[in-house]
Amino acid sequence: MREDRQLIVITHLSQLVTLVTGFGSLILPLIIWVTQKEKVYEMEEHGKNIINFQLSLIVYCIICVPLILLFGLGLLGFIVLGIMAIVLPIINAIKASNGETPTYPLSFNFIS
Repeated sequence: MREDRQLIVITHLSQLVTLVTGFGSLILPLIIWVTQKEKVYEMEEHGKNIINFQLSLIVYCIICVPLILLFGLGLLGFIVLGIMAIVLPIINAIKASNGETPTYPLSFNFIS
């Protein structure tokens, strides 16, 4: 195994590909994680955190859809989720570049 902080940082930032393409925030990190988890030190843990975060965002978006009918709370939820989807990967990429283990708050543990 090799230590490759740059690849881990790129994996965190790859979640932002949705801002450019409109999709891929789950697919691209998943591909990097699956292909590199056995080769790069700490990729297993970072990849699991990223995938759990992306799956959690999908679940929260599904929950927000019916909440739109309830005083527009779903719209507020979508705004909060959008901000989290942009800010948290950037913060965690910075943490990863400093050698810290990043965390994604409010993430479900789909993959443990």
